[in-house]
Amino acid sequence: MSDRITLTGLRVFGRHGVFDHEKRDGQEFVVDIVVWLDLGPAAASDDLTKTLHYGELAELAAGIVAGEPYDLIESVAGKIADEVLRDERLTAVEVTVHKPSAPIPLNFDDVAVTVFSERRRQ
Repeated sequence: MSDRITLTGLRVFGRHGVFDHEKRDGQEFVVDIVVWLDLGPAAASDDLTKTLHYGELAELAAGIVAGEPYDLIESVAGKIADEVLRDERLTAVEVTVHKPSAPIPLNFDDVAVTVFSERRRQ
């Protein structure tokens, strides 16, 4: 499947990290999501119900990032991927969670984790 919807640069305040100060003070996380699905029915009908509503996708991911704190951004990315893939129309999802303010005492631009989940064929 080559059809996909991409959401990039979703910025959400969250409280994820191993250190107490990360959970207490929080920081901004950036999320990118790619979903694979057949966009033919939506393209042919111009019907929103035939595709994935990217506004709802953004709200779902934002709710997870802003919600329950996790130690690892791997866990945050995995939770987003699991929730997104509940939509039976999707064949796969890729989620990248960026932590640009990670507590690293060196100059760096970004730290990111990417997870990929694919629907298992029955």
